[in-house]
Amino acid sequence: MVTKIKSSALNGVDGYIVDVETDIGRGMPGFDIVGLPGSAVKESRDRVRAAIKNSGIDFPARHITVNLAPANTKKEGPAFDLPIAVSILGGIGAVDANKLLNVVFLGELSLDGSLRSVKGVLSMVHSAFKDGHTKFVVPVQNAEEAALVEGADIYGVESLSELLAHLRKPFLKPFKIDTNAERKNFIMPAIDFADVKGQHKVKRALEIAAAGYHNILMLGPPGSGKTMMAKCLPGIMPPLELDESIETTKIYSVCGMLEENNALITNRPFRSPHHTSSYVSLSGGGSNPRPGEMSLAHKGILFLDELPEFNRNTLETLRQPMEERRITISRAANSVTYPSDFLLIAAMNPCPCGNLYSENDCKCSLSSIRQYMGRISEPLLDRIDIHIETTMPTYDEIEDGVIGEKSEVIRERVLKAIEVQRSRYKSSGILYNAQLSSKQIEEFCQIDDASKQLVKGMFEKLGFSIRGYHKILKIARSIADLDGVRDISEAYVLEAMNFRKLMREK
Repeated sequence: MVTKIKSSALNGVDGYIVDVETDIGRGMPGFDIVGLPGSAVKESRDRVRAAIKNSGIDFPARHITVNLAPANTKKEGPAFDLPIAVSILGGIGAVDANKLLNVVFLGELSLDGSLRSVKGVLSMVHSAFKDGHTKFVVPVQNAEEAALVEGADIYGVESLSELLAHLRKPFLKPFKIDTNAERKNFIMPAIDFADVKGQHKVKRALEIAAAGYHNILMLGPPGSGKTMMAKCLPGIMPPLELDESIETTKIYSVCGMLEENNALITNRPFRSPHHTSSYVSLSGGGSNPRPGEMSLAHKGILFLDELPEFNRNTLETLRQPMEERRITISRAANSVTYPSDFLLIAAMNPCPCGNLYSENDCKCSLSSIRQYMGRISEPLLDRIDIHIETTMPTYDEIEDGVIGEKSEVIRERVLKAIEVQRSRYKSSGILYNAQLSSKQIEEFCQIDDASKQLVKGMFEKLGFSIRGYHKILKIARSIADLDGVRDISEAYVLEAMNFRKLMREK
C-alpha cells in the first residue's frame, strides 16, 4: 500500500507542494529515497529511523521506498524528515492514514524524536495556502512565523510523539498571531538627523530620496558625515505595510535570519555590506542559490560605503534590480528570481585620499583620480537619481549649539508626500515617484514651457541621457509632493536639475 501526504519545498523565496509517497513492500529490509533528493534529504533515512524508534515505535523491517514528487526538481534541506516519518507511520498503521490527507507537514527531526526549526517555513506555508491547503503541522519554533499567513490553521508540535498523540486524539489548538500588534513594534533608529551638524543640502536631498524612493549618491571627504546620515534615513521612511512585511520576512525566513520571538519584520531593513563583498554575496547565488544583500535589503535600504572600492563587476550586478526591482540568478539546472526592491544609498570620496575638495593637501595625481572615479560605470551612475556633495562641517557649526530638525518632524513631511503618491497611483500598480514608467511620466510629471527651456539648456550643456531627463522630472515631482503642490513649478525643476549635475561637472 502506498501512503501519500503533503509537504513543501523552496524555489527561490516561493514554495511548491511536494507529494511524499511511501511504499512499504516485501523483500530485504532497506530504505530508499528517490525524487532528486539532496544530501540533507538522503540523510533523513538515519534521522527518521532513529526518531521513530526513540518515539516508542518499532521501525518496520521491510523494504521502504519514499518518492518525492515532482521528481524533476531537486529537494534540499531537512524539512522532509517529518513528512517522511509520518508517511511511514501511516503505512504501518501506527496512525490513521485518512487523518493525514490535506495536511502539509514540515520539520526536521532530532534522533530522539523532537522537532527542530527549518528555514523558509513562511514561504512554503504561504505558497501552499494559495494553492488551497489550509492545515499545516510545523515545529513549534516555526509556528509564530507560519501563523502570519492569515486563514491557515497552524499546529506547532514539539516532538513526533506529541504529533502521534494529537493524530490519535486531537488536543492541539491552531496557533494564532496578531499581525496588527506585531506591526506596532516599529523602532526609531538611535541616530537622529538632529544629531547631524550642518549638511542642510544633504539632509534636504535625503528627505526627497525618502519621499520618492530615489537612489542617492553622496560625494565628500572622509569624516563629513556620509555614513551617519545614511543611518538616519530609516527614521524618516514610512513603516512597512503588512504585505511588504510578509514579503520581506519570507526572504529572511529562507535565509534562516529571523530573530527569535520576532516572527514579523516591521522595520525596513538596512544592509551595509563591506566593499570586499563578492558579487555572489551581493546579488545572491551559490550552488544552491540563496538571496544576497540586494534581496535582504528588499523594501529597505542598501548602503554601499566607499563605492569605488567595490569590484566593478560586483557593482554592475546592481543594474538589473535597480530597474526591475528583482534579480534573476540562472544556473545550468535551475533559475530563481528574488525580489530586490531597495533604496540605494551610495557614498564615496572624491579621490583615493579623500582630500580633493578639503583644506588638507590632496596627494593624488590626476590619473589616479580619473582611475578612481572610472571604477563606477556611467550606466550605473545614470541609474542613481540624486547626486549630492557633502562638505566638512565648520567649527562654528559644531559648537553653535543649534539643534536641527528631528527625524520625527521630517518623517511627518515624508509620510504626507507618500500618501499623496499612493492616492495618485492607486490604480497604476506603483507606490512611489521613482517607479514611474516613461508613459506615466508624461501623465503625472508635466512641466510648463519655461521649465522645458531650462531643462533643454542643461540637457545640451551636460549631455543628459533620456534616463537622466526622466530622473529630473521624477525628482521634481517628489519635491512638489513634499510641498503639497499639484503642479511642478520651475523652481522644483531647477532644484531637481542641481541633484543631477554634480557627477557631470566633476
